[in-house]
Amino acid sequence: MTLMRTLRGTVAIAAVAASVLLTGAAGTPTPEPSPTPTPTPTVAPPPVADDPSDPVRAKEYWLDGAGFRDAWYTTRGKGVTIAIIDTGVGKVPLTFGEAVTGGIDVSGSGTPDGRSAVGAVDPDHGSWVASLAAGRGKADGTGMIGVAPEANLLSISVGFGDAAVVPFVEQVATGIRWAVDNGADVINMSFTTNTLDWDQSWDEAFMYAYEHDVVVVVAAGNRGSGTSVVGAPATIPGVLTVGGVDQTGTASREASTQGITIGISAPSEGLLGISADGTLKPWWDGTSGAAPIVAGAAALVRAAHPELDAANVINRIIKTAIQVEEITEVPDPNYGYGLLDASAAVSASVPLVDANPMGDLAEWIRLFRRADAEPQPDPEITPVEVEALPAAEPPTEPGSPLLPSAESLRYGTLPLIALTVPGILVGLGVTAAARLIRSARSKRTPAA
Repeated sequence: MTLMRTLRGTVAIAAVAASVLLTGAAGTPTPEPSPTPTPTPTVAPPPVADDPSDPVRAKEYWLDGAGFRDAWYTTRGKGVTIAIIDTGVGKVPLTFGEAVTGGIDVSGSGTPDGRSAVGAVDPDHGSWVASLAAGRGKADGTGMIGVAPEANLLSISVGFGDAAVVPFVEQVATGIRWAVDNGADVINMSFTTNTLDWDQSWDEAFMYAYEHDVVVVVAAGNRGSGTSVVGAPATIPGVLTVGGVDQTGTASREASTQGITIGISAPSEGLLGISADGTLKPWWDGTSGAAPIVAGAAALVRAAHPELDAANVINRIIKTAIQVEEITEVPDPNYGYGLLDASAAVSASVPLVDANPMGDLAEWIRLFRRADAEPQPDPEITPVEVEALPAAEPPTEPGSPLLPSAESLRYGTLPLIALTVPGILVGLGVTAAARLIRSARSKRTPAA
């Protein structure tokens, strides 16, 4: 950019000199023009102490690859707070001393300030994530630096599996609410449940974040660790789900997973991180690292454009993404809307939107949580008029049970007589005929 300004200035000065030569008075000797001094190129000083030749900084390829060094000339994220819901952000004075402004443990296993490493497996995970998002570098411009090096951090420590005495879904819901109530502008969650669905208590927690204008950034998950499809919270409408790419910008096979809810892609391979004890973690992979890189970009956008709501912050990130040639339709299940470009997200002109491009959780709840629908009013019942029945016939006088009544004669005695008398007559006739035949046979004489 400075070089372009220098070239344009030289051309302009030459054009002015040519114009003077052409408009000299007639007959007046044209003076020999004096040499035009070449302007000395000026380079703006770096906005933060940054030595790209430092071996550690040189490994942070995403600082240039995703446009962060250019974005720093506009903002470094000052005044914006990123909440890290993870295993806890360690007490590393140089990296996190001024960055972490508060914290809490929701696992029941960590320290109350949320700054102890929780869990036996990857307890440093939260510190690695936080250092990518907003870690401070050394004063001389060396050592690892986060992508939003002036943003603040909140540490909410959670425990995974047996590392907590509180159910995980409850930890997350509590952590989100605490982060919102304590000033989070961006929430980062670098974990997955490996299931598409989520506990109903998360509906209210995530809606609480949206209603308080918080950008929620989550990791898509890693195929290499068993996540074959994007799982919650990456499936919750409204979150910005981050997929992973390698150093060449190609969708990562093992250090990411794929799915239609991915909104943006960021580096997920060959990452660095600061552990809870202050040591450098070289070379770790996963969308757990891609997510805080995007969360840091969201912090830069919020700092540069404080007038924007969460929906428009997300919209700027996805609409300024670097397009991938193989993408024919967005969002793409491998890349979402493309590769993160923090510089463009901060400085480009992007039209405003009225709704979160990542979806509407309130509408999803209305459609799929039918049990929670508001009770319908009782219907009004209009009585139906029925014609009066005819008057009942008066009861008959009681008679003796030993004497036949008209009804018993009609339906019992008479039908019985009608059937019995013919039967008796037929029987008598048959008997008489048999006697006549027997008598005739007894009078016959034998032949001679």
